Amino acid sequence: MAKQLTLILVLIFLNFSACGKNETQTFKQENSNKKSAPSQFKIEPFVQGLEVPWSIVFTSPDRILVTERPGRLRIIENGKLVSEPLKTFSEVSSGSEEGLMGLAMDPDYNTNKLIYVSYAYEKGGDLFVKVIRYKDNGSSIAEETLIFDGIPAAQYHAGCRLRFGPDGKLYITTGDAGERKFAQDLDKLHGKILRINSDGTIPSDNPFPNSPIWTYGHRNPQGIDWYPGTDIMWETEHGPSGFDGPGGGDEVNVIVKGKNYGWPEVSHTDSKEGMVSPILVFTPAEAPASGMFYKSGKIAEFKNCFLFGCLRGNGIMVVKVDENDPTKQVSFKKIADTYGRIRDIAEGPDGNIYFSSSNRDGRGKVQTGDDKIYKISTK
Repeated sequence: MAKQLTLILVLIFLNFSACGKNETQTFKQENSNKKSAPSQFKIEPFVQGLEVPWSIVFTSPDRILVTERPGRLRIIENGKLVSEPLKTFSEVSSGSEEGLMGLAMDPDYNTNKLIYVSYAYEKGGDLFVKVIRYKDNGSSIAEETLIFDGIPAAQYHAGCRLRFGPDGKLYITTGDAGERKFAQDLDKLHGKILRINSDGTIPSDNPFPNSPIWTYGHRNPQGIDWYPGTDIMWETEHGPSGFDGPGGGDEVNVIVKGKNYGWPEVSHTDSKEGMVSPILVFTPAEAPASGMFYKSGKIAEFKNCFLFGCLRGNGIMVVKVDENDPTKQVSFKKIADTYGRIRDIAEGPDGNIYFSSSNRDGRGKVQTGDDKIYKISTK
């Protein structure tokens, strides 16, 4: 893939209309002095009283599952948080950034009721991440099945986002676990995006023989999704924090099978032959913690946009994508900048957008009722 010129972005966020037709013309208008139409959405609290909610998944229009990083899988039913967890994972290590993290539904959930969770645990003095599958019985989960194990972890840079792709495969993001040199090592699982079958086996069409590795050279990716109707994957990734490189350099990447995304050989706006450059770089850091394409047209201005929560940046970044070439971005802006640290973001079956605060993670300013899930809907 031809290397794309990394854009050095000044963090001035532009108002824009729908992420649909006439993108080139819209881009020109956004960079002019013309005033855009006012946004047609509102934000309101949905539930409160959570503790570091990490992943949000809708199992039906009226039921949501949420992982809390300390190790609880929670249910929200008919807009109310059920007091008792669906399950508490006693094995979970949650000393810092690690814990109960990724959550995904099987593509055939409506018939098989299977869900997948990932969490960090300690073994022999070291931390690892495992992926486990359960059958969701509504008021309990059962039939525990280990799907994937042995992902190196640490209290920092532990990944771990789970998402099924349009190909029906399970994708897993892994952090470099503080061993940045291993992000370039195809014999290690540090700093990778993995791709496996739903039963944990390795697909025959993966880029490296008998390996779950899909791409490599990542630092700590925590958001992945696919442009609607395509197999074009976008990803968000935390940049260095000072101890392992100059601060900032958070990335949005277009992910291509088998490619090397550079870490730790390059970061920020640096480039190197044979390594893929990001399409967006954020310095100072925004700390992107998720990633979602909004498919519904209910909130017209966000249709087909790529949205992700910002922890340090305290908001949601909305990236407009070129509909004629979904590997390119047109513009971006930040919304929801008064709710503190924002982690996951999900689209509900009702076409509304739901996002979680992460103010109780030890780094945020706790607001009354935190942590919360908020709803974005039309006015």
